[in-house]
Amino acid sequence: MILNKKLFQQNVDQETSKTEKENKQKKLIQELSNSELKYKWNIVWKNVIVFIYLHLGGIYGFYLWINGTKAYTILWSIFVEFFAIMGITAGAHRLWSHRSYKAKWPLRFVLMLLQTTSYQNHIYEWVRDHRAHHKFTDTDADPHNSRRGFFFSHIGWLMVRKHPDIFTKGATIDLSDLEKDPIVVWQRRLYIVLMPLLCFVIPTWVPYYFWNEKFIYSWYSNLARYVFSLNVTWMVNSAAHIWGMKPYDMNICPVENKIVSIFAYGEGWHNYHHVFPWDYKTSEFGTYNTNFTTAFIDFCARLGLAYDLKTVSNEIIRKRAARTGDGSRYDRKEAVHYYNLEDMKWGWGDIDMKPEEIQEINIYNKSD
Repeated sequence: MILNKKLFQQNVDQETSKTEKENKQKKLIQELSNSELKYKWNIVWKNVIVFIYLHLGGIYGFYLWINGTKAYTILWSIFVEFFAIMGITAGAHRLWSHRSYKAKWPLRFVLMLLQTTSYQNHIYEWVRDHRAHHKFTDTDADPHNSRRGFFFSHIGWLMVRKHPDIFTKGATIDLSDLEKDPIVVWQRRLYIVLMPLLCFVIPTWVPYYFWNEKFIYSWYSNLARYVFSLNVTWMVNSAAHIWGMKPYDMNICPVENKIVSIFAYGEGWHNYHHVFPWDYKTSEFGTYNTNFTTAFIDFCARLGLAYDLKTVSNEIIRKRAARTGDGSRYDRKEAVHYYNLEDMKWGWGDIDMKPEEIQEINIYNKSD
C-alpha cells in the first residue's frame, strides 16, 4: 500500500514537472511572438547600397571568369578565398569566439591576418556578436535571429538597426579575454588600415602586377571571391538554422546541414555545435571531407602551434541525443520539449557552464 502511494506521488510529481516545462515553453513562444510584433526594421540605406554593389560586382566577376579573366587570376582568387574563410572558421569562430582550442602567437597572428582578409568586421566585434548569438539564440538579443526568416538571418540583419535587446543583453557577455589579447587589440586599433590593404588592395594588385591582368578583371575577380566568402558564412546563420535534422536537441532552431558544412569548411553541423559549442570540431564526427577546419587545426596541432583541443566523448553525445534529440541519428527516450535560455552557453569560459559540463570535456594535445 505504501509502495503504491509512493509510485502514485512520483507519477504526480513527474506530470507536474512536465506541465510546468510545457507552460514555460508556451510562455517563451508567446513572448517571442509578441516581440516580433513590436520590432520594426529601421533600414540602413548605406549598407543596402553597398551590398547591392558588392553582389552585382561579384556576379560580374564570376561572369568575367568565363569571359577573359586569366586562369592564374581565378586560381589566385580561390586561394585567397580558401584562407580568408579559414580565418573566420578556425580563427574568429573556433579559437576566439568559443575558445575550443588554444594557439601560439604565430598561428594567432596568421589567423588574425586571414580574418582581416575576409572583412567581416574585426575580431572583437565578430566575437561579441557571435557569443550573443549562442547565448541568446533566436531571440531578440540574437543579432541574426532566424525566427525572422531566411533573408533576415542571412543578410537582412546587416541592413537594419539592431534590436535594443542586443545591446542590453549583449553587454552581459564577458569579453575580457579579448581585451587582454594583444593581437586582437592590435588588429582592432589598426583595422581601418589593415582591412582595405588585406581584403582589397593586395588581392587586386597581385594579379595586376605579377601576370599583367587587366585591373578591372582583377578587381571584379576579387569582389567575386569576397562576396562568395560572405555568403558562405551567412549560410551558417540562415540555412543551418532552417533546413536539416536536430539529432542532439530538437528544442532549438539550429540544424545539421551537410551542404553548408561542405562550403563552410565544417560549420554546418550546427545542431551539434549549439549543444556543444566548446568542441573544436564543431561536429560529432571529425571527418575531414566535410570539415576542412578540423583538418587545419589538427595539422597545426601536429606542428605544435595549436593545443588544448577540447571535445566531447561519444557517451556524453549519445546521452544528450537520447534525452533531447529528434531521433534522426540515435534512438531517444522521452524527449524534453523544453527550451530554457539558461541552458545556452557561448563556449568554454561561459560563467553558466555547469561543473559536470566542464568535467565531461576531453582535452587533447595539452600544454605542458
